Amino acid sequence: MPGIVIVGAGQAGASLAAKLRASGYTGKVTLIGEEHAPPYQRPPLSKKYLLGEMEPERLYLRPESFYAENDITLRTDCRVDSIDAADRKIVLGTETLEYEHLALTTGSVPRRLPPAIGGLLEGVHVVRTLRDIDRLAPEMVAGKRVLIVGGGYIGLEAAAVASKLGLDVVLVEMAERILQRVAAPETSDYFRTLHRSHGVDIREATGLERLTGEGRVSGAVLSDGTEIKVDLVIVGVGISPATELAEAAGLALDNGIAVDGMGRTSDPHIWSAGDCASFPRRGQRIRLESVQNAIDQAELVASNMLGAEAEYDPKIWFWSDQFDVKLQIAGLNTSYDRVVVRPGEKEGSVSHWYFAGNALLAVDAMNDPRAYMVGKRLIDAGRSADPAALADPATDLKALMRG
Repeated sequence: MPGIVIVGAGQAGASLAAKLRASGYTGKVTLIGEEHAPPYQRPPLSKKYLLGEMEPERLYLRPESFYAENDITLRTDCRVDSIDAADRKIVLGTETLEYEHLALTTGSVPRRLPPAIGGLLEGVHVVRTLRDIDRLAPEMVAGKRVLIVGGGYIGLEAAAVASKLGLDVVLVEMAERILQRVAAPETSDYFRTLHRSHGVDIREATGLERLTGEGRVSGAVLSDGTEIKVDLVIVGVGISPATELAEAAGLALDNGIAVDGMGRTSDPHIWSAGDCASFPRRGQRIRLESVQNAIDQAELVASNMLGAEAEYDPKIWFWSDQFDVKLQIAGLNTSYDRVVVRPGEKEGSVSHWYFAGNALLAVDAMNDPRAYMVGKRLIDAGRSADPAALADPATDLKALMRG
């Protein structure tokens, strides 16, 4: 039997392979990745690993021995050139590999600056892979001047690490405020204040016109005409789903590889999970970029490959670490019309609760794990909370769960 082939050896791919074996699948399992390292965690790359607080082996999702011990063929440094969906095989150079089921867990790729504005100059970095961080780390030297392009979570996390390491940090965000696409103004205000208190020069409503330098970046011209000197640049302007293989194979795309509620693509023998896959949820089609989604969706796909026929309804949560603040997010704030601000019990802790009418959609909790926990449980249960009670610091959060 050809077995199951998984293309993409990140969090989703590794989770899918492990779940197949844990569920009793005894056929061939092949996990293929382009990177040299075995499957590893990405979130610590731009934080603890970049700060030198974590060894590469601690990034690995499982010991390298796990794959052989569980009869999973792990192929690293391996690029899949194409999919022959009609004959159910993939092409890797001069080699072909047949499959019974194929899973695409190809993840996402960072958006880069166009070459025309200096995107290919030496010293311009993205933050996505182990190799990216290994290239960046030697340049993160105290006293150097770094320009961060993008005020989303990627850019802000990079700014926090650079500031901790003693670099002179300028962050530009072309939108009117940082985090504009993903958070309320109240959350933007919180993190703007946090970063500026640590010396980060945040410039909103300011884009990058072009980078300057001969071979290596040495400066930047901003959209307001300002010229600054820089020693390196970190680009954090988002990621795009890796859909090249799927598109060439003729699979349906819709903000990523379009899958049904069970994770199956438009080809009944091809499945997808993780950053690259969009799926139906409560009347909408969404795509989530998070560790938990990669794990949960991949495990569901593994079960459905074996006949479970279960629909995916994720419990949505995210997190971000910046300086001494842990941001925990539960739910999706899409279409909110008001935000309730609730002070936390400790100094500097606060939570922002998103509502559409009287329906609770999401919560952003800054150094406030209790608010996050209560909000997550309410949202996961499809319940709301009285906005007036939430805004009153005297209200016991746990009482909201009993109401």
